[in-house]
Amino acid sequence: MNDNIFLLKTPELKKENQLLSLIENQTKFSLNNCEFSIYETHQAAFGVKLHFETIAFTAMLRGKKHMKLENKTPYFDYFPGESVLVSPGETMVIDFPEADETPSQCISLSLNPEFIENSLNHLNYHLPKVDETSQWNIQLDEYFLFNNKSLASATNNIMRIAMDDNSQKDIMADFALKELLIRLMQTQARSMVEKNIAKNKSRIGFAVDYIKKNLHQKLSIDSIAKLAYVSKSNFFKMFRDELGTSPNEFILQERINRAKELLANQNSIKETAYQTGFSDANYFTRVFKQLVGVTPKSYQDKVLFLE
Repeated sequence: MNDNIFLLKTPELKKENQLLSLIENQTKFSLNNCEFSIYETHQAAFGVKLHFETIAFTAMLRGKKHMKLENKTPYFDYFPGESVLVSPGETMVIDFPEADETPSQCISLSLNPEFIENSLNHLNYHLPKVDETSQWNIQLDEYFLFNNKSLASATNNIMRIAMDDNSQKDIMADFALKELLIRLMQTQARSMVEKNIAKNKSRIGFAVDYIKKNLHQKLSIDSIAKLAYVSKSNFFKMFRDELGTSPNEFILQERINRAKELLANQNSIKETAYQTGFSDANYFTRVFKQLVGVTPKSYQDKVLFLE
């Protein structure tokens, strides 16, 4: 269970008499540099194919799909709170096993390749990354993502603009698309470092690996920056660029993620606090409740109850 994902806003489902098709009914909104579509399925179906000529960012809003990317992946479940990036020329093969009872709704943003290239070139030229081994680039193989707060916010924004009746919507959409691209790349980078894909290949990979291995200790930003061979100011910029967060926020979130694992394994509140670098159990409880919304004890009780 991933309880750090964020759901997107959901437009109202169409009534069946408004649909041209009960399976992947498409409502399309065309913009200068992208085509935004809402797909709805109100009837169980299997082996439905959806092809994209250009790179497409897709996200689930309601229901469930069981799908694969043709000739690329095995089948996987696709739920709200998750996004899938589709490479140019790729085809989704989709089953809708539960659509009779629970209609599915998802979105796609088919992006203009020239707009993507120009946006990435602008970022790499005017806002190069601190880590010289890294560039602004979309990773087509990092295709399955859990929505974080920033990615969900950027996606909701472009949805709102696309569906709005505004004479300036193309201009607003271009700005919104650039933010979405940055949030997408940062989400991919976060996903990759969490899977240790680039652990020893970059400064950010080294820093993240060091933090994860030393969550039980007091962590000094100055010390980690020195170990990564960057200045403190560049260390902060590196985290902001790569992951869309500050080092301090990242460390705190990693401590809480680790705490959830320990609590799920029936560790005591005091032991969990100690193992995640909190010197005081009461302070740990306050921080945990602030970030998770419930106390460590309530979280532990809920997780153990669900097992």
